[in-house]
Amino acid sequence: DLLEVIEDRFSVASTIITSQLPVPEWHEYLGGGRIADAICDRLTRNAHRIDIDGDSLRAKITD
Repeated sequence: DLLEVIEDRFSVASTIITSQLPVPEWHEYLGGGRIADAICDRLTRNAHRIDIDGDSLRAKITD
């Protein structure tokens, strides 16, 4: 399960997460509760975030 994978890597290895869902919405998406708390805590603690914002390149490719 996701928590087990994250716990195995926590403080041992880097983990890259990509998402179109904003970080504040992760907890609810993960079902809320203690498991979601643990996942969000481990993923956001000491994290380096890179937010990419801009026009979709897909629209330019299809034109």
